Amino acid sequence: MKTRTDLWLLVAFCGFLFFYGLGSFGLLGADEPRYAQVAREMLDRGDWITPTLQGKPWLEKPPLYYWQAMIAYRGGRAFLPAGLLGDGITDQTARLPSAIDAALLIVAVYIFLRRFRPESKVDGALIVAGAAGIIGYARAASPDMPLTAAFAIALLAWWTWYQDKSRLALSAFYVFLALATLAKGPVAPFLAGVVLLIFALTSRDWRIIRGTLWIPGIVLYLTVALPWYVAVQLRNPKFFRVFILRHNLGRFAANLYHHEQPFWYYVPVVLLALVPWALWLIVAIVEKVRIFWTERREAFATYEDSFGLYLLIWLLVPVLFFSTSQSKLPGYILPGVPAGALLVSEYLAIRRSQESRISTLLAGIHAIICGGLVLAALLSPTVILNRHLATGTATYVATAIGAVVMLGMWATLRSRVGLRLLRDTTLAAVVLGVAAVLRLAAPTIDAGLSARPIAIAVLSFSHEPVPIAVYGTDREQEYGLEFYLNRTVERYGFGQVPTEAHVLVASRDQLERFMTRLADRKVTYLSRIAAQDLDIYYVSGDSSGASDPR
Repeated sequence: MKTRTDLWLLVAFCGFLFFYGLGSFGLLGADEPRYAQVAREMLDRGDWITPTLQGKPWLEKPPLYYWQAMIAYRGGRAFLPAGLLGDGITDQTARLPSAIDAALLIVAVYIFLRRFRPESKVDGALIVAGAAGIIGYARAASPDMPLTAAFAIALLAWWTWYQDKSRLALSAFYVFLALATLAKGPVAPFLAGVVLLIFALTSRDWRIIRGTLWIPGIVLYLTVALPWYVAVQLRNPKFFRVFILRHNLGRFAANLYHHEQPFWYYVPVVLLALVPWALWLIVAIVEKVRIFWTERREAFATYEDSFGLYLLIWLLVPVLFFSTSQSKLPGYILPGVPAGALLVSEYLAIRRSQESRISTLLAGIHAIICGGLVLAALLSPTVILNRHLATGTATYVATAIGAVVMLGMWATLRSRVGLRLLRDTTLAAVVLGVAAVLRLAAPTIDAGLSARPIAIAVLSFSHEPVPIAVYGTDREQEYGLEFYLNRTVERYGFGQVPTEAHVLVASRDQLERFMTRLADRKVTYLSRIAAQDLDIYYVSGDSSGASDPR
Protein backbone atom coordinates (compact mmCIF):
# COMPACT_ATOMS: atom_id res chain seq x y z
CA MET A 1 0.00 0.00 0.00
CA LYS A 2 2.83 2.38 0.80
CA THR A 3 4.50 1.69 -2.55
CA ARG A 4 1.19 2.21 -4.36
CA THR A 5 0.69 5.55 -2.60
CA ASP A 6 4.25 6.60 -3.46
CA LEU A 7 3.74 5.76 -7.12
CA TRP A 8 0.45 7.64 -7.34
CA LEU A 9 2.14 10.64 -5.76
CA LEU A 10 4.95 10.51 -8.32
CA VAL A 11 2.48 10.05 -11.18
CA ALA A 12 0.46 13.06 -10.04
CA PHE A 13 3.45 15.35 -9.69
CA CYS A 14 5.22 14.23 -12.87
CA GLY A 15 1.96 14.33 -14.80
CA PHE A 16 1.38 17.94 -13.81
CA LEU A 17 4.97 19.25 -13.85
CA PHE A 18 6.04 17.55 -17.09
CA PHE A 19 2.95 16.78 -19.20
CA TYR A 20 0.11 19.13 -18.31
CA GLY A 21 -0.28 22.00 -20.75
CA LEU A 22 2.64 21.02 -23.03
CA GLY A 23 0.99 22.99 -25.82
CA SER A 24 -0.08 25.99 -23.73
CA PHE A 25 2.29 28.12 -25.78
CA GLY A 26 4.08 27.53 -29.05
CA LEU A 27 7.64 26.38 -29.54
CA LEU A 28 10.12 29.02 -28.35
CA GLY A 29 13.49 30.24 -29.54
CA ALA A 30 15.31 28.96 -32.60
CA ASP A 31 16.20 25.50 -31.33
CA GLU A 32 12.77 24.08 -30.41
CA PRO A 33 11.13 24.54 -33.85
CA ARG A 34 14.36 23.57 -35.60
CA TYR A 35 14.69 20.24 -33.75
CA ALA A 36 10.98 19.54 -34.23
CA GLN A 37 11.18 20.28 -37.96
CA VAL A 38 14.19 17.99 -38.42
CA ALA A 39 12.24 15.13 -36.84
CA ARG A 40 9.26 15.83 -39.09
CA GLU A 41 11.38 15.77 -42.24
CA MET A 42 13.02 12.50 -41.20
CA LEU A 43 9.57 10.99 -40.62
CA ASP A 44 8.17 12.26 -43.92
CA ARG A 45 11.16 10.77 -45.80
CA GLY A 46 11.14 7.56 -43.76
CA ASP A 47 14.86 8.16 -43.10
CA TRP A 48 16.14 7.20 -39.63
CA ILE A 49 19.78 7.96 -40.44
CA THR A 50 20.34 11.46 -41.87
CA PRO A 51 18.77 14.46 -40.12
CA THR A 52 17.76 17.18 -42.58
CA LEU A 53 16.48 20.73 -42.33
CA GLN A 54 14.64 22.07 -45.36
CA GLY A 55 15.86 19.05 -47.27
CA LYS A 56 19.56 19.58 -46.54
CA PRO A 57 21.65 17.43 -44.16
CA TRP A 58 21.69 19.00 -40.70
CA LEU A 59 24.41 17.20 -38.77
CA GLU A 60 24.74 19.24 -35.60
CA LYS A 61 23.14 16.69 -33.24
CA PRO A 62 22.78 12.90 -32.98
CA PRO A 63 19.35 11.33 -33.54
CA LEU A 64 17.93 10.20 -30.19
CA TYR A 65 15.54 13.14 -29.79
CA TYR A 66 14.59 12.94 -33.49
CA TRP A 67 13.81 9.24 -33.20
CA GLN A 68 11.65 9.82 -30.14
CA ALA A 69 9.83 12.73 -31.81
CA MET A 70 9.23 10.64 -34.94
CA ILE A 71 7.58 7.98 -32.80
CA ALA A 72 5.53 10.66 -31.02
CA TYR A 73 4.44 12.12 -34.38
CA ARG A 74 3.40 8.66 -35.57
CA GLY A 75 1.41 8.15 -32.39
CA GLY A 76 -0.18 11.54 -32.86
CA ARG A 77 -1.20 10.65 -36.39
CA ALA A 78 -2.84 7.48 -35.09
CA PHE A 79 -4.74 9.02 -32.17
CA LEU A 80 -5.00 12.81 -32.61
CA PRO A 81 -7.22 14.80 -34.96
CA ALA A 82 -5.61 16.96 -37.63
CA GLY A 83 -4.46 20.30 -36.25
CA LEU A 84 -2.61 23.42 -37.31
CA LEU A 85 0.45 21.48 -38.46
CA GLY A 86 -1.23 18.41 -39.90
CA ASP A 87 -1.84 14.94 -38.50
CA GLY A 88 0.24 14.16 -35.45
CA ILE A 89 2.53 17.21 -35.68
CA THR A 90 1.73 19.38 -32.67
CA ASP A 91 3.56 21.34 -30.04
CA GLN A 92 2.67 18.59 -27.58
CA THR A 93 4.07 15.72 -29.65
CA ALA A 94 7.25 17.71 -30.36
CA ARG A 95 7.80 18.17 -26.61
CA LEU A 96 6.58 14.73 -25.56
CA PRO A 97 10.01 12.98 -25.80
CA SER A 98 11.54 15.30 -23.20
CA ALA A 99 8.56 14.92 -20.87
CA ILE A 100 8.73 11.12 -21.10
CA ASP A 101 12.49 11.10 -20.54
CA ALA A 102 12.11 13.32 -17.47
CA ALA A 103 9.47 10.95 -16.08
CA LEU A 104 11.75 7.95 -16.71
CA LEU A 105 14.51 9.79 -14.84
CA ILE A 106 12.25 10.25 -11.81
CA VAL A 107 11.26 6.55 -11.91
CA ALA A 108 14.95 5.58 -12.03
CA VAL A 109 15.75 7.86 -9.07
CA TYR A 110 12.88 6.34 -7.08
CA ILE A 111 13.99 2.77 -7.82
CA PHE A 112 17.61 3.61 -6.99
CA LEU A 113 16.75 5.29 -3.69
CA ARG A 114 14.33 2.50 -2.79
CA ARG A 115 17.31 0.17 -2.99
CA PHE A 116 19.89 2.32 -1.16
CA ARG A 117 17.99 5.00 0.81
CA PRO A 118 14.40 3.72 1.22
CA GLU A 119 13.56 6.34 3.83
CA SER A 120 14.11 9.15 1.30
CA LYS A 121 13.03 7.50 -1.96
CA VAL A 122 9.96 9.72 -2.44
CA ASP A 123 11.70 12.85 -1.18
CA GLY A 124 14.63 12.37 -3.54
CA ALA A 125 12.46 11.64 -6.57
CA LEU A 126 10.21 14.66 -5.92
CA ILE A 127 13.14 17.00 -5.23
CA VAL A 128 14.64 16.05 -8.61
CA ALA A 129 11.25 16.45 -10.29
CA GLY A 130 10.68 19.85 -8.66
CA ALA A 131 13.97 21.45 -9.76
CA ALA A 132 13.40 24.36 -12.16
CA GLY A 133 15.94 23.06 -14.69
CA ILE A 134 14.29 19.64 -14.87
CA ILE A 135 10.79 21.13 -15.23
CA GLY A 136 11.91 23.62 -17.88
CA TYR A 137 13.77 21.18 -20.10
CA ALA A 138 11.11 18.48 -19.63
CA ARG A 139 8.85 20.90 -21.49
CA ALA A 140 11.30 21.68 -24.30
CA ALA A 141 11.63 20.06 -27.71
CA SER A 142 15.39 19.54 -27.49
CA PRO A 143 18.00 16.80 -26.89
CA ASP A 144 19.01 18.22 -23.49
CA MET A 145 16.54 16.17 -21.43
CA PRO A 146 17.18 12.91 -23.35
CA LEU A 147 20.89 13.41 -22.63
CA THR A 148 20.32 14.27 -18.97
CA ALA A 149 17.99 11.35 -18.31
CA ALA A 150 20.22 8.77 -20.00
CA PHE A 151 23.39 10.18 -18.41
CA ALA A 152 21.88 10.28 -14.91
CA ILE A 153 20.47 6.75 -15.16
CA ALA A 154 23.88 5.55 -16.35
CA LEU A 155 25.68 7.07 -13.34
CA LEU A 156 23.06 5.71 -10.93
CA ALA A 157 23.53 2.28 -12.50
CA TRP A 158 27.29 2.60 -12.09
CA TRP A 159 26.90 3.36 -8.36
CA THR A 160 24.68 0.31 -8.05
CA TRP A 161 27.47 -1.77 -9.57
CA TYR A 162 30.01 -0.10 -7.28
CA GLN A 163 27.97 -1.15 -4.24
CA ASP A 164 26.71 -4.57 -5.35
CA LYS A 165 29.16 -5.60 -8.10
CA SER A 166 26.11 -6.50 -10.18
CA ARG A 167 26.94 -7.19 -13.82
CA LEU A 168 23.37 -6.30 -14.71
CA ALA A 169 23.85 -2.82 -13.25
CA LEU A 170 27.17 -2.40 -15.09
CA SER A 171 25.44 -3.48 -18.32
CA ALA A 172 22.76 -0.85 -17.69
CA PHE A 173 25.51 1.73 -17.19
CA TYR A 174 26.94 1.03 -20.64
CA VAL A 175 23.54 0.88 -22.36
CA PHE A 176 22.36 4.21 -20.98
CA LEU A 177 25.75 5.79 -21.61
CA ALA A 178 25.35 4.70 -25.23
CA LEU A 179 21.90 6.29 -25.34
CA ALA A 180 23.39 9.49 -23.91
CA THR A 181 25.97 9.36 -26.72
CA LEU A 182 23.12 9.08 -29.21
CA ALA A 183 21.45 12.07 -27.54
CA LYS A 184 24.27 14.60 -27.80
CA GLY A 185 27.51 12.94 -28.77
CA PRO A 186 30.86 12.05 -27.19
CA VAL A 187 30.46 14.57 -24.37
CA ALA A 188 28.48 11.92 -22.44
CA PRO A 189 31.21 9.24 -22.16
CA PHE A 190 33.82 11.96 -21.65
CA LEU A 191 32.00 13.51 -18.67
CA ALA A 192 31.19 10.09 -17.21
CA GLY A 193 34.84 9.05 -17.51
CA VAL A 194 36.03 12.21 -15.75
CA VAL A 195 33.51 11.72 -12.91
CA LEU A 196 34.64 8.13 -12.34
CA LEU A 197 38.34 9.00 -12.58
CA ILE A 198 38.04 11.78 -10.00
CA PHE A 199 36.01 9.53 -7.71
CA ALA A 200 38.65 6.81 -7.99
CA LEU A 201 41.37 9.39 -7.29
CA THR A 202 39.66 10.80 -4.21
CA SER A 203 38.88 7.33 -2.86
CA ARG A 204 42.38 6.08 -3.75
CA ASP A 205 40.94 2.90 -5.19
CA TRP A 206 42.02 2.33 -8.80
CA ARG A 207 40.31 -1.05 -8.83
CA ILE A 208 37.17 0.96 -9.56
CA ILE A 209 38.45 1.84 -13.02
CA ARG A 210 39.72 -1.66 -13.77
CA GLY A 211 36.37 -3.11 -12.78
CA THR A 212 34.43 -0.57 -14.80
CA LEU A 213 36.38 -1.29 -17.99
CA TRP A 214 34.46 -4.51 -18.55
CA ILE A 215 34.89 -5.87 -22.08
CA PRO A 216 31.28 -7.17 -22.50
CA GLY A 217 30.02 -3.78 -21.31
CA ILE A 218 32.22 -1.93 -23.80
CA VAL A 219 30.96 -4.23 -26.56
CA LEU A 220 27.40 -3.50 -25.44
CA TYR A 221 28.09 0.25 -25.56
CA LEU A 222 29.51 0.02 -29.08
CA THR A 223 26.63 -2.18 -30.23
CA VAL A 224 24.09 0.43 -29.17
CA ALA A 225 25.91 3.67 -30.02
CA LEU A 226 28.17 2.91 -32.97
CA PRO A 227 25.84 1.74 -35.81
CA TRP A 228 24.20 5.14 -36.33
CA TYR A 229 27.54 6.96 -36.33
CA VAL A 230 28.91 4.57 -38.94
CA ALA A 231 25.77 4.75 -41.07
CA VAL A 232 25.53 8.56 -41.04
CA GLN A 233 29.23 8.91 -41.86
CA LEU A 234 28.89 6.55 -44.84
CA ARG A 235 25.93 8.50 -46.16
CA ASN A 236 27.39 11.94 -45.35
CA PRO A 237 31.20 12.02 -45.66
CA LYS A 238 31.30 15.52 -44.12
CA PHE A 239 29.67 14.29 -40.88
CA PHE A 240 32.93 13.91 -38.95
CA ARG A 241 34.07 17.42 -39.90
CA VAL A 242 30.70 19.06 -39.17
CA PHE A 243 29.69 17.18 -36.04
CA ILE A 244 32.96 16.31 -34.28
CA LEU A 245 35.30 19.07 -35.41
CA ARG A 246 32.90 22.01 -35.65
CA HIS A 247 30.00 21.32 -33.28
CA ASN A 248 31.95 19.58 -30.54
CA LEU A 249 35.61 20.60 -30.56
CA GLY A 250 34.95 23.87 -32.38
CA ARG A 251 32.18 25.01 -30.03
CA PHE A 252 34.38 24.27 -27.04
CA ALA A 253 37.53 25.95 -28.33
CA ALA A 254 36.00 29.01 -30.01
CA ASN A 255 32.90 31.16 -29.79
CA LEU A 256 31.61 30.09 -33.20
CA TYR A 257 27.94 30.87 -32.57
CA HIS A 258 28.16 33.97 -30.35
CA HIS A 259 27.42 32.21 -27.06
CA GLU A 260 30.26 33.81 -25.14
CA GLN A 261 29.77 34.22 -21.39
CA PRO A 262 32.10 34.93 -18.42
CA PHE A 263 33.90 32.05 -16.66
CA TRP A 264 31.56 32.22 -13.64
CA TYR A 265 28.43 32.05 -15.83
CA TYR A 266 27.39 28.57 -14.68
CA VAL A 267 27.44 29.42 -10.97
CA PRO A 268 24.15 31.37 -11.12
CA VAL A 269 22.84 29.04 -13.84
CA VAL A 270 23.19 25.92 -11.70
CA LEU A 271 21.62 27.70 -8.72
CA LEU A 272 18.68 28.81 -10.86
CA ALA A 273 18.36 25.29 -12.26
CA LEU A 274 18.05 23.98 -8.67
CA VAL A 275 15.44 26.57 -7.59
CA PRO A 276 13.69 26.28 -5.16
CA TRP A 277 16.34 24.01 -3.61
CA ALA A 278 19.29 26.34 -4.32
CA LEU A 279 19.85 27.32 -0.69
CA TRP A 280 19.98 23.69 0.45
CA LEU A 281 22.36 22.86 -2.39
CA ILE A 282 24.80 25.48 -1.11
CA VAL A 283 24.48 24.18 2.45
CA ALA A 284 24.90 20.57 1.30
CA ILE A 285 28.01 21.39 -0.75
CA VAL A 286 29.59 23.27 2.15
CA GLU A 287 28.89 20.31 4.45
CA LYS A 288 30.34 17.74 2.03
CA VAL A 289 33.46 19.83 1.42
CA ARG A 290 33.91 20.22 5.18
CA ILE A 291 33.63 16.47 5.74
CA PHE A 292 36.07 15.66 2.98
CA TRP A 293 38.55 18.31 4.11
CA THR A 294 38.51 17.32 7.79
CA GLU A 295 38.12 13.55 7.52
CA ARG A 296 39.79 12.78 4.20
CA ARG A 297 40.10 9.00 4.07
CA GLU A 298 37.38 8.51 6.69
CA ALA A 299 34.94 10.31 4.40
CA PHE A 300 34.61 7.05 2.45
CA ALA A 301 33.94 4.91 5.51
CA THR A 302 30.13 5.30 5.30
CA TYR A 303 27.73 5.00 2.42
CA GLU A 304 26.27 8.46 3.09
CA ASP A 305 29.58 10.30 2.89
CA SER A 306 30.98 8.37 -0.09
CA PHE A 307 27.74 8.73 -2.08
CA GLY A 308 27.59 12.42 -1.19
CA LEU A 309 31.10 12.93 -2.56
CA TYR A 310 30.18 10.98 -5.70
CA LEU A 311 27.21 13.30 -6.21
CA LEU A 312 29.35 16.35 -5.59
CA ILE A 313 31.86 15.24 -8.24
CA TRP A 314 29.02 14.43 -10.64
CA LEU A 315 27.57 17.93 -10.13
CA LEU A 316 30.82 19.86 -10.41
CA VAL A 317 32.40 18.11 -13.40
CA PRO A 318 29.92 19.43 -16.02
CA VAL A 319 29.94 22.89 -14.40
CA LEU A 320 33.74 23.18 -14.31
CA PHE A 321 34.25 21.60 -17.72
CA PHE A 322 31.81 23.84 -19.57
CA SER A 323 33.00 26.89 -17.63
CA THR A 324 36.24 26.57 -19.62
CA SER A 325 34.34 26.38 -22.90
CA GLN A 326 34.29 29.43 -25.17
CA SER A 327 30.64 28.71 -26.00
CA LYS A 328 28.17 28.57 -23.11
CA LEU A 329 24.46 27.80 -23.05
CA PRO A 330 22.34 27.02 -19.96
CA GLY A 331 21.45 23.49 -21.06
CA TYR A 332 25.07 22.35 -21.18
CA ILE A 333 25.23 21.73 -17.42
CA LEU A 334 21.79 20.09 -17.16
CA PRO A 335 23.33 16.58 -16.76
CA GLY A 336 24.69 17.71 -13.38
CA VAL A 337 21.34 18.98 -12.05
CA PRO A 338 19.99 15.55 -10.92
CA ALA A 339 23.16 15.12 -8.85
CA GLY A 340 22.58 18.49 -7.20
CA ALA A 341 18.99 17.58 -6.37
CA LEU A 342 20.07 14.21 -4.94
CA LEU A 343 22.75 15.98 -2.92
CA VAL A 344 20.00 18.10 -1.37
CA SER A 345 17.92 14.99 -0.69
CA GLU A 346 20.87 13.29 1.02
CA TYR A 347 21.58 16.31 3.18
CA LEU A 348 17.95 16.69 4.27
CA ALA A 349 17.68 12.96 5.02
CA ILE A 350 20.67 13.21 7.36
CA ARG A 351 19.22 16.30 9.04
CA ARG A 352 15.90 14.51 9.57
CA SER A 353 17.63 11.47 11.07
CA GLN A 354 19.34 13.83 13.54
CA GLU A 355 15.97 15.45 14.32
CA SER A 356 17.47 18.86 13.61
CA ARG A 357 15.46 22.07 13.42
CA ILE A 358 15.78 24.64 10.66
CA SER A 359 17.44 27.84 11.82
CA THR A 360 15.71 31.19 11.57
CA LEU A 361 18.13 32.36 8.87
CA LEU A 362 17.75 29.29 6.64
CA ALA A 363 13.98 29.27 7.10
CA GLY A 364 13.83 32.94 6.14
CA ILE A 365 15.99 32.60 3.03
CA HIS A 366 14.12 29.51 1.80
CA ALA A 367 10.79 31.23 2.42
CA ILE A 368 11.96 34.23 0.37
CA ILE A 369 13.02 31.92 -2.48
CA CYS A 370 9.67 30.08 -2.52
CA GLY A 371 7.62 33.25 -2.16
CA GLY A 372 9.74 34.93 -4.82
CA LEU A 373 9.16 31.96 -7.14
CA VAL A 374 5.39 32.33 -6.81
CA LEU A 375 5.62 36.11 -7.15
CA ALA A 376 7.74 35.84 -10.32
CA ALA A 377 5.26 33.40 -11.86
CA LEU A 378 2.32 35.67 -11.07
CA LEU A 379 4.08 38.76 -12.43
CA SER A 380 5.48 37.09 -15.55
CA PRO A 381 2.52 38.04 -17.82
CA THR A 382 2.93 41.73 -16.96
CA VAL A 383 6.71 41.65 -17.42
CA ILE A 384 6.50 39.84 -20.77
CA LEU A 385 3.76 42.12 -22.07
CA ASN A 386 5.27 45.44 -20.98
CA ARG A 387 8.97 44.47 -21.09
CA HIS A 388 9.22 45.83 -17.54
CA LEU A 389 7.47 45.53 -14.17
CA ALA A 390 4.38 47.70 -14.29
CA THR A 391 2.49 48.85 -11.21
CA GLY A 392 -1.21 48.23 -10.84
CA THR A 393 -3.81 46.10 -9.12
CA ALA A 394 -2.46 42.84 -10.55
CA THR A 395 1.03 43.65 -9.30
CA TYR A 396 -0.22 44.49 -5.82
CA VAL A 397 -2.32 41.30 -5.61
CA ALA A 398 0.62 39.19 -6.80
CA THR A 399 2.89 40.83 -4.25
CA ALA A 400 0.39 40.14 -1.49
CA ILE A 401 0.13 36.47 -2.49
CA GLY A 402 3.92 36.17 -2.60
CA ALA A 403 4.18 37.74 0.85
CA VAL A 404 1.59 35.32 2.26
CA VAL A 405 3.53 32.38 0.81
CA MET A 406 6.76 33.70 2.34
CA LEU A 407 5.28 34.21 5.80
CA GLY A 408 3.44 30.90 5.76
CA MET A 409 6.57 29.06 4.64
CA TRP A 410 8.73 30.73 7.28
CA ALA A 411 6.26 29.95 10.08
CA THR A 412 5.96 26.32 8.96
CA LEU A 413 9.71 25.77 8.70
CA ARG A 414 10.33 27.27 12.12
CA SER A 415 7.89 24.84 13.76
CA ARG A 416 8.97 21.58 15.39
CA VAL A 417 7.97 19.62 12.29
CA GLY A 418 9.43 22.15 9.88
CA LEU A 419 12.02 19.79 8.43
CA ARG A 420 9.41 17.09 7.84
CA LEU A 421 7.15 19.56 6.03
CA LEU A 422 9.94 21.16 4.00
CA ARG A 423 9.39 18.96 0.94
CA ASP A 424 5.60 19.31 0.88
CA THR A 425 5.49 23.07 1.41
CA THR A 426 8.24 23.66 -1.15
CA LEU A 427 6.54 21.47 -3.77
CA ALA A 428 3.29 23.32 -3.10
CA ALA A 429 5.08 26.55 -4.06
CA VAL A 430 6.48 24.85 -7.17
CA VAL A 431 3.05 23.62 -8.25
CA LEU A 432 1.52 27.04 -7.61
CA GLY A 433 4.26 28.70 -9.66
CA VAL A 434 3.94 26.30 -12.61
CA ALA A 435 0.14 26.59 -12.52
CA ALA A 436 0.41 30.39 -12.58
CA VAL A 437 2.70 30.29 -15.61
CA LEU A 438 0.48 27.85 -17.50
CA ARG A 439 -2.76 29.59 -16.61
CA LEU A 440 -1.79 33.27 -16.61
CA ALA A 441 1.43 33.71 -18.56
CA ALA A 442 1.01 31.12 -21.34
CA PRO A 443 -1.18 33.31 -23.61
CA THR A 444 1.28 36.20 -23.27
CA ILE A 445 4.27 33.95 -23.90
CA ASP A 446 2.58 32.51 -26.97
CA ALA A 447 1.61 35.92 -28.36
CA GLY A 448 4.96 37.60 -27.73
CA LEU A 449 7.62 34.90 -28.04
CA SER A 450 6.33 32.17 -30.36
CA ALA A 451 5.89 32.04 -34.14
CA ARG A 452 2.62 30.13 -33.72
CA PRO A 453 0.33 33.21 -33.80
CA ILE A 454 2.18 34.46 -36.90
CA ALA A 455 1.57 31.14 -38.63
CA ILE A 456 -2.10 31.19 -37.61
CA ALA A 457 -2.44 34.69 -39.07
CA VAL A 458 -0.84 33.58 -42.35
CA LEU A 459 -3.08 30.53 -42.60
CA SER A 460 -6.15 32.65 -41.94
CA PHE A 461 -5.62 34.25 -45.36
CA SER A 462 -4.60 31.16 -47.28
CA HIS A 463 -4.02 27.47 -46.60
CA GLU A 464 -2.24 27.10 -49.93
CA PRO A 465 1.55 26.59 -49.74
CA VAL A 466 2.35 30.20 -50.64
CA PRO A 467 6.07 31.08 -50.37
CA ILE A 468 7.03 32.87 -47.17
CA ALA A 469 9.66 35.57 -46.76
CA VAL A 470 10.80 37.60 -43.76
CA TYR A 471 12.51 40.93 -43.36
CA GLY A 472 13.89 42.48 -40.17
CA THR A 473 12.79 39.53 -38.01
CA ASP A 474 14.74 37.32 -35.63
CA ARG A 475 15.86 33.81 -36.48
CA GLU A 476 13.47 32.51 -33.80
CA GLN A 477 10.54 33.70 -35.91
CA GLU A 478 12.12 32.39 -39.09
CA TYR A 479 12.68 28.85 -37.79
CA GLY A 480 9.29 28.91 -36.08
CA LEU A 481 7.51 29.73 -39.32
CA GLU A 482 9.39 26.98 -41.14
CA PHE A 483 8.10 24.49 -38.58
CA TYR A 484 4.51 25.70 -38.30
CA LEU A 485 4.03 26.21 -42.04
CA ASN A 486 6.38 23.41 -43.16
CA ARG A 487 7.86 25.65 -45.83
CA THR A 488 11.24 27.16 -46.53
CA VAL A 489 11.36 30.76 -45.34
CA GLU A 490 13.42 33.13 -47.46
CA ARG A 491 15.06 36.26 -46.08
CA TYR A 492 15.01 39.59 -47.83
CA GLY A 493 18.15 40.54 -45.97
CA PHE A 494 20.14 38.01 -48.02
CA GLY A 495 18.77 39.19 -51.33
CA GLN A 496 16.32 36.30 -51.63
CA VAL A 497 13.24 38.17 -52.85
CA PRO A 498 10.92 35.55 -54.36
CA THR A 499 9.92 36.30 -57.94
CA GLU A 500 6.52 34.67 -57.45
CA ALA A 501 3.71 35.92 -55.24
CA HIS A 502 4.48 35.44 -51.56
CA VAL A 503 3.59 36.41 -48.01
CA LEU A 504 6.04 38.71 -46.28
CA VAL A 505 6.48 38.97 -42.50
CA ALA A 506 8.38 42.14 -41.66
CA SER A 507 9.32 44.19 -38.65
CA ARG A 508 6.84 47.03 -38.27
CA ASP A 509 9.30 49.82 -39.05
CA GLN A 510 10.80 48.19 -42.16
CA LEU A 511 8.17 49.08 -44.81
CA GLU A 512 10.07 51.89 -46.53
CA ARG A 513 13.28 49.85 -46.70
CA PHE A 514 11.84 46.75 -48.36
CA MET A 515 9.52 48.69 -50.67
CA THR A 516 12.61 49.77 -52.64
CA ARG A 517 13.36 46.09 -53.31
CA LEU A 518 9.98 45.38 -54.85
CA ALA A 519 9.98 47.79 -57.80
CA ASP A 520 6.48 47.88 -59.33
CA ARG A 521 5.08 44.87 -57.50
CA LYS A 522 1.88 45.32 -55.55
CA VAL A 523 2.12 45.11 -51.75
CA THR A 524 -1.06 44.49 -49.75
CA TYR A 525 -1.25 44.81 -45.99
CA LEU A 526 -2.83 41.74 -44.37
CA SER A 527 -2.45 41.75 -40.61
CA ARG A 528 -0.43 42.89 -37.61
CA ILE A 529 1.11 40.85 -34.79
CA ALA A 530 1.19 43.63 -32.23
CA ALA A 531 2.88 41.66 -29.46
CA GLN A 532 5.92 41.05 -31.68
CA ASP A 533 5.89 44.36 -33.62
CA LEU A 534 5.40 42.53 -36.92
CA ASP A 535 3.28 43.21 -39.99
CA ILE A 536 2.16 40.66 -42.58
CA TYR A 537 1.90 41.61 -46.27
CA TYR A 538 0.98 39.93 -49.50
CA VAL A 539 3.44 40.71 -52.32
CA SER A 540 2.22 40.01 -55.84
CA GLY A 541 4.26 38.22 -58.44
CA ASP A 542 3.89 41.00 -60.98
CA SER A 543 2.68 44.59 -61.22
CA SER A 544 -0.92 43.52 -61.89
CA GLY A 545 -1.13 41.71 -58.60
CA ALA A 546 -2.10 38.41 -60.28
CA SER A 547 -1.79 35.04 -58.64
CA ASP A 548 -3.35 36.28 -55.42
CA PRO A 549 -3.48 33.12 -53.27
CA ARG A 550 -6.36 34.38 -51.14
